[in-house]
Amino acid sequence: MSDPGTLTLVVVDDHELVRHGVRAFLDAQPDLVVVGEAATGKEALALAEELVPDVVLMDLLMPGIDGIETTRLLKQVSPRTQVVVLTSHHDDAHVFPALRAGAISYVLKSIGPAELAATVRRAARGEPTLHPRVALRLMQDVRGDDEHGAGAVAELTPREMEVLKLIAEGLANADIAERLGVAEKTVKGHVSNVLSKLHLADRTQAAVFAWREGVVRRDDAL
Repeated sequence: MSDPGTLTLVVVDDHELVRHGVRAFLDAQPDLVVVGEAATGKEALALAEELVPDVVLMDLLMPGIDGIETTRLLKQVSPRTQVVVLTSHHDDAHVFPALRAGAISYVLKSIGPAELAATVRRAARGEPTLHPRVALRLMQDVRGDDEHGAGAVAELTPREMEVLKLIAEGLANADIAERLGVAEKTVKGHVSNVLSKLHLADRTQAAVFAWREGVVRRDDAL
């Protein structure tokens, strides 16, 4: 059993070297103790339920359940546990879903050891820490800079633009798959990417966006 004055952590990463490196440094801190390691989302959920740690350091790209879904499920299993995302990715497709899933902090693996320890302590107090690039993107989103506009559209690939136009025409995924000559599963992936990049909740919002922003015009749908 850990000392009441220490913070308990679980490190989740599918790379053993990363887990051991993070653990070695954090365990050396007098007020921090790593009580478990997990290589998969499934293992992380089991540890969270059993140990109810103060903080979980969460990687995003893992086999099986990814870090975003693991975060969402973990907050259901152990609401008091704070999740700190520790990843190499800072694009919108990862940042926004991770924070919506319940992560309190989002930092990159380039973070220094001392700052990582400070991030853990802040998370345990309910205080968020965001990498500067992530914080800037969130500020832009709150202010509406490029959100649901030309800047957001520019992030779409040519195929994602095609899918967005077909959504605006009212086509279902199966119809889009047939029109483009791809698998329906592939279309679902494109739709997910479109919604994520444009920060939209569903395909109805995507259709409204496409018409409003002129991505598709009446003549195109005739």
